[in-house]
Formats: sequence, C-alpha cells, structure tokens
Amino acid sequence: MADVNYQITDAVTQSNVKVVAEAPAMAMGSIYQAMAHSTGILFQNAVSAQQQQNTLAQAAANQGIMQVYSLDTTAAAGATEKVAQTGVSDNLTSLLTVLRAFQNQ
Repeated sequence: MADVNYQITDAVTQSNVKVVAEAPAMAMGSIYQAMAHSTGILFQNAVSAQQQQNTLAQAAANQGIMQVYSLDTTAAAGATEKVAQTGVSDNLTSLLTVLRAFQNQ
C-alpha cells in the first residue's frame, strides 16, 4: 500500500470531526425552526377563528335586531303582557300559604 502524507489524513480527519461535531447543533436549529413555524401557524389559526366568531356574533346580533324591528307593536305589547302574567296566581297562592303558616304559629 502506498504511503499517504500525514498532512492529508490529518486534514480529512479534522474535516470529519468538524461535521460530526456540528450535527447536534444543526439538528437543534432545524427543530427550533420547525417549532417556530408551527407556532406561527397556530397563532394564524387562532386569529382566523376569532375573526370567524366575531362575524358570527355580528350576524346573530343583526338577526335579533331585524326580528325586534319586524314585530308589530300592538301584538308585541299583548304578548309581553301575557308572558308577564304567567304564573301570577300560583305565586299568590304560594304567598298566601306561607302567610297562613306564620299566622298559625
């Protein structure tokens, strides 16, 4: 086998050591870049979801206002009165029962 100059073998060995030594740092750099990219996409998706929720909330509020304005005033007043008086007799009966219980003591 031919003799190889020691300076050449030393240079090749040094180069190989440099590549092997830098591998962990390069791998961690790649991992950090991937994590930063994933976090950026996560925040973009969160902002998009918030914008969609705001749009839905505005649409729901708009529908509610349209329903309020489309009601006939007299019909709405009558319906409100009926709703307000629902259960009044039951409440008065319960109150009368409690008052009688206090009188008997």
